[in-house]
Amino acid sequence: MTTKIIYFMVNGKLEQAELGADCSAADVKDLFRVAAEAGPHHILKMYNTNGSVVNISPRLEANSVDSYYRLEVVASDLQNSLILFLSAGVAMPLELDSMEYRLRHLENKVTEDVGKTPDIICELKTQVESFKRKLESVEHLSWMGLFRYDCDQQLSKSSQKPKLPQMSVQEEHQRVRMKFFNMSSLQVTEEVREHLKTPIFDNWQWEEAEMLVLLQVMYTDLDFLTAFNMEVEVLQNFLFEVYCHYNNIPFHNFQHCFCVTQMMYGLIWLTDLRSKLGRIDLLIMLTSALCHDLDHPGYNNVYQINAQTDLALRYNDISPLENHHCAVAFGILAKPECNILKNLTTEQYKLIRGGMIKCILATDMARHNEILNKFKVLQPVFDFTNKDHKEVLMKIMVKVSDISNEARPMAVAEPWLDCLLQEFFNQSDTEKLKGLPVTPFMDRDKVSKPSSQTNFIRFVLLPLFSELTKLFPCLEQHILEPVRGALEYYSNLERATKEEGATAKP
Repeated sequence: MTTKIIYFMVNGKLEQAELGADCSAADVKDLFRVAAEAGPHHILKMYNTNGSVVNISPRLEANSVDSYYRLEVVASDLQNSLILFLSAGVAMPLELDSMEYRLRHLENKVTEDVGKTPDIICELKTQVESFKRKLESVEHLSWMGLFRYDCDQQLSKSSQKPKLPQMSVQEEHQRVRMKFFNMSSLQVTEEVREHLKTPIFDNWQWEEAEMLVLLQVMYTDLDFLTAFNMEVEVLQNFLFEVYCHYNNIPFHNFQHCFCVTQMMYGLIWLTDLRSKLGRIDLLIMLTSALCHDLDHPGYNNVYQINAQTDLALRYNDISPLENHHCAVAFGILAKPECNILKNLTTEQYKLIRGGMIKCILATDMARHNEILNKFKVLQPVFDFTNKDHKEVLMKIMVKVSDISNEARPMAVAEPWLDCLLQEFFNQSDTEKLKGLPVTPFMDRDKVSKPSSQTNFIRFVLLPLFSELTKLFPCLEQHILEPVRGALEYYSNLERATKEEGATAKP
């Protein structure tokens, strides 16, 4: 059997792991979880020699002693406790499933070395299973979510359990909910908190429940909980409901929502907006970014209007999607258990609601030139104390965050372009089937990857990012230079594609 050796540093010690060709993703993750002595709800990340996060998976590249990876627990239990004492005087190990992981891992290793499972391990397994059954049968414990039911927890290949059918949307939501709420008390490391404030943050290395934890960190570190008297549980319910209201579509999904919110969060810190705008303004911008594409169906406004959908009819063809995103956002906030604004005054609520509606409606690209031109006029004489000036800036910040993928490293940005084109092509295919006008830049027969980006970067991104950089020169290196680099990359790719096509012609 082909194996590869992975060298990694954990807890100050250099370790090595041998990964077989048939290792599953769950096996690999839990091997490293055991090595880090981490619990099932802790968040692990692996870093390469450059300090970049690498995916903990069977595709992890083999290395040498000199180029070892660094394995860290980046979010751990705040209370650092294995025992939960209940009011009835019952003590229960919170890390029961962690014990199971370790036991299964030990069983696998011993079985590989010896050829059979020793009696003492069989006895330990029986005792753990018996204890778990007893706890699960106690009704007043099981409702607290102290057990993990998701199928990816089942690590051992030797268990021979049948594969579970694919989860429904509701089951997947509940899996993420359980994982998020179990992780919600974790303390994220300072290194990750600082990385979260930068445009180079890599969303692809984080699971959905982990992203929810990081969103909670954003609201906490901007001091929104204290400033607006938000309850932690209500914030968590709100974040989870937002997650549930993003659809499983190629681009306008929860990961996109996270990226836009994370970019907004990073821009707030990079431009020191905390000292220039009020706390309410920051809350409006961050929450607008979070909610800006809620319940996006994967078909844009042009399609909605041409197909005369319910949304287009409801909003009279005026920014139907953006109006819908706003309505869904305030529908979530209307639920008492999700209302992060419930402790504000009526005036504060009106201000936030009005600001969010303006910011989300500004993401309609049909209004792009109108908003950018307003900002161009104001930019040379911009006044942070002027209400109208601030309003335009807040719209610009949300717009920049929304279309900021090309400001990220190419390894992060390019997969997003693939997702976007997939969604575009899905729409144009549907338009052709229904006999609707085909949106030109979405037609798979006419659009190439490089050509789609060169025009977008040249005529949309660069003018927008350049204007914002004039107000905040510090952003040149963080977002403007990467976008210029992306334009050069796709221009070269487009040129090479044309040359190749010309050569191929007889």
